[in-house]
Amino acid sequence: MIQADWRLLLPEGEVYPRAVVALLCGSAAAVLALRWVAQRRIQEKMEQARRTRDLSLERMEKVARRFKQQNPGIQAGHILSLPLVELAEKLKEGSLSPESVLYTYIDQALEVTREVNCVTDFMQGCEEQLREVRRQKERGLLYGVPISIKDHIGCKGHLSTCGFVQLLSRLEQEDSVMVKVLKRQGAIPFVLTNVPQSLFNYDCSNSIFGRTVNPLNHQKSPGGSSGGEGALIAGGGSVLGFGTDIGGSIRLPSSFCGLCGLKPTGNRLSLSGISGPIDGIVSVTGAVGPMARDVDSLALCMRALLCDDMFRLDPTVPPLPFNEEVYSSSAPLRIGYYDTDGYFLLPPCMRRAVHETKEILQKAGHTLVPFAPPRPDYVMNELFVKGLFADGGSTLLGMFAGDAVDPGLEPQVNCYRIPTLVKKMLALTVRPLFPRLAGYLAALCGVRSEKLLWKQHAQVTAYRVEFIAAWRKLKLDVVLCPVLGPAFTVGYPGKLFAAVSSTMLYNVLNFPAGVVPVTTVTEADEEDLKHYTGHYGDPWDRRLRQAVEGAMGLPVAVQCVALLWQEELCLRFMKEVETLARGRKRRKV
Repeated sequence: MIQADWRLLLPEGEVYPRAVVALLCGSAAAVLALRWVAQRRIQEKMEQARRTRDLSLERMEKVARRFKQQNPGIQAGHILSLPLVELAEKLKEGSLSPESVLYTYIDQALEVTREVNCVTDFMQGCEEQLREVRRQKERGLLYGVPISIKDHIGCKGHLSTCGFVQLLSRLEQEDSVMVKVLKRQGAIPFVLTNVPQSLFNYDCSNSIFGRTVNPLNHQKSPGGSSGGEGALIAGGGSVLGFGTDIGGSIRLPSSFCGLCGLKPTGNRLSLSGISGPIDGIVSVTGAVGPMARDVDSLALCMRALLCDDMFRLDPTVPPLPFNEEVYSSSAPLRIGYYDTDGYFLLPPCMRRAVHETKEILQKAGHTLVPFAPPRPDYVMNELFVKGLFADGGSTLLGMFAGDAVDPGLEPQVNCYRIPTLVKKMLALTVRPLFPRLAGYLAALCGVRSEKLLWKQHAQVTAYRVEFIAAWRKLKLDVVLCPVLGPAFTVGYPGKLFAAVSSTMLYNVLNFPAGVVPVTTVTEADEEDLKHYTGHYGDPWDRRLRQAVEGAMGLPVAVQCVALLWQEELCLRFMKEVETLARGRKRRKV
């Protein structure tokens, strides 16, 4: 730790012998001095980053104000109200200009971020991209559409911080493949959005740019780690955004903010140029995917991205163009469903959403079949947690050396810092009373050798085979299940990392999964919550109840799942759920 602190004092790129460092750290006074100066250096870096962000927002305001002064007749309200598909059509046919749309969204994004603190950088290059779009001979599917990008999806000339101070000096040298393809399809990236420190959290706060809150209720989190995206889109400041997901980081913000979000199969969309705090995780599959207000927007996005440019720029992406026939099919589906995964019993409103959705799907002619995910405790601890923290968390903790830990992440980080032997002893001690906590603590110890890591990888493969066999035995097309929600009160996600069991399952399985809002929290839900005890009645269950209290009127979503590489079927199922849920709302009104 001392050496990490000392390195913050050195000019970047220089290497000093260990003996010199040891000499300098040889006394208690020197240690204290080094820590003080290191903390001062961290603070200076954060202050510089905030000043840079403030200047960026000032530039946003300047360009938006200039355009409004020059074009006083622009109907901003009309532009902002258009769904993505309709907006894209109007841009392509020329009834709306790319300039009017871009500057309207710049202005709206500025307003939203002033309210909820979701934008970390304005991409000045968006004005050059606007001119480039004008010069394109063929208009792509996203011609003139302004898009927002999550912090760590590489954009040339911009930071990918992952919420860490130590990454503030690393400018991306080129666009990620995703961003390159989006630009070739005519899209205009215009802002980067906030993330939780390390990305290993489903709140949205870091010590550099601060906390992002939910635009629907400022006492609530927008979710994470794609929380800035969720807040910006829900606030109307973006019509299409992009997040990443290794445990629910697209689906949780979509659930918390009332959006539609898709986590594709891991490599259906290119991950090239997307950075993260830990590389090389194999047991749990991450993905990049879109977030928007409706399912058709997600489908249009996937249609645009699954193109020759994507397959050529990244040959590791399988050349599977968007299957229009599957997405537009109206054939009845055989749908498995469950309202709890058996590990974390979600709040009453989330289970109600599954049952109400099941009923309207049945009435629409689909077949619904009860389904139970096999061995939930095993997959959570032995596959997910051990997969993410195979090294006992040492790599992630190394990222925090010499960095200021965000308060919202402290409960998680403190847990990772417990020595392995102590974790094992605690696990044995609490197992009789709190078996779920004991299993989690034991899993955080990671694996002890390369041989055991290979065994763990084999266990993941075997579980996927087991799960698919159970799926096929029931002849399922898709699965309907709950997603964590409603939106947590800020600060609680860091205290309930294991509550992501509903979403993490499909990262272990590497299945495409999406989220669709179907209802809202009612007074009856709030009353039922008072009697919630969970599966175990342990401190985690009590904390979950506290986290979701006071959510009256907030969105409630369900999760839709398909087998690997079947994104189009997943989207088709999501569209069916969305259409039927909207129809039910209209009938009630």
